[in-house]
Amino acid sequence: MKSLFVFLALFAGQMMTLQDEPVVRLQPHRDSIEAGFGGKMLQLSNAPAIVHLPISPPKLDDHGNPWKVDVKNFGPGSVTVVDKSGFKVQVSAGQTVHIYWNGTVYSLHAAGSL
Repeated sequence: MKSLFVFLALFAGQMMTLQDEPVVRLQPHRDSIEAGFGGKMLQLSNAPAIVHLPISPPKLDDHGNPWKVDVKNFGPGSVTVVDKSGFKVQVSAGQTVHIYWNGTVYSLHAAGSL
């Protein structure tokens, strides 16, 4: 019984730390992520095979946080997210990646880092 209460407390604590992230979608026939998508979850569905990151996003998003975008691919196929300097990540159907911009280069971060 005690372990059940511990489990419920841990579960409730994790649920309270989840943040609602604004969601945006790539418009049909578009292959570019807009700088204004920073700080949001970009959902891809029937997206082109290659999607381009902003050439030079602002260092901070609209809320004053370092610019990042979470990209979730709903499929049906894989999508490759690229930028002009050579950054490239393949996002399989059902996968989410977290892409950060440090003012110079893009990088990937695992969920929960930063």
